[in-house]
Amino acid sequence: MIKIGMDSNSGDSPKIHLHLVSDSTGETLFRVARACSVQFAGVEFTNHTWSLVRSRAHLDKVFSGIVAHPGPILHSILDEAIREQLLTESQKLGVPAIAVLDPIINCLSSYLGIKSSAEPGKQHSLDADYFNRIEAMNFTLAHDDGQSSWSLGEADVILVGVSRTSKSPTCMYLANRGLKAANVPFVPDIPLPPSLFTAGRATVFGLTNDPNRLVQLRRNRLRSLGEEQDTDYTEIESVRRETAAALRLFTEQGWAVIDVARRSIEETAAEIMQIRSQRNGEND
Repeated sequence: MIKIGMDSNSGDSPKIHLHLVSDSTGETLFRVARACSVQFAGVEFTNHTWSLVRSRAHLDKVFSGIVAHPGPILHSILDEAIREQLLTESQKLGVPAIAVLDPIINCLSSYLGIKSSAEPGKQHSLDADYFNRIEAMNFTLAHDDGQSSWSLGEADVILVGVSRTSKSPTCMYLANRGLKAANVPFVPDIPLPPSLFTAGRATVFGLTNDPNRLVQLRRNRLRSLGEEQDTDYTEIESVRRETAAALRLFTEQGWAVIDVARRSIEETAAEIMQIRSQRNGEND
């Protein structure tokens, strides 16, 4: 029986690397993988999420990670050329590539040599992951919009950006994935909290947006609050200076920069999780 991707340490539970390859955010694969993997009691799965895979060049990077940590591939690739390349490369490595509509549990059962427990709804049990997500949600709510800055060092991810760059909803999405996410607003002439620059374990991201788009978003926001008068907050040249200053800071600090102009919250979050995994060596 093939045991590629299975690690064992003198009686410890078997450990499996599971690669989730998606041309979108990977959210569907994440849920499918969880729903299936919990059926195999005593096996520890390490998920490697590869999101927004939409080119052959990106797929080459994915397989560099798979070579380093061989294991089954769950994918939701729609592009036929990329899908064919994925299947060809997986066959060369001798690892199964499973489309989300295939009988995933049967494939994993054959690969692991373990019969599934076939317990429906097991993924919704109140396990450690569930309580970790609740803890992450509480942390994120307490650290929204620069609050509780003294404990930024406890964050997994910190988002910094000018107003209307979707910092708060992105943080909530990340918290739902179990990450303690904080966000700090960049406001001209107001110093950022010193703890932001000493938050050792956190991965800091700078969010930016097109100034014209920001002006539109800010004007809509003010109108919803009954404010019609334009200020520096919505004046295009002022917004351009603001975004330029923020970008200079991000560059000086070496923070990863994500332009949210043409991204959904899910896509921004997927990019953040991908970069964080790479920096932590999880996809190496």
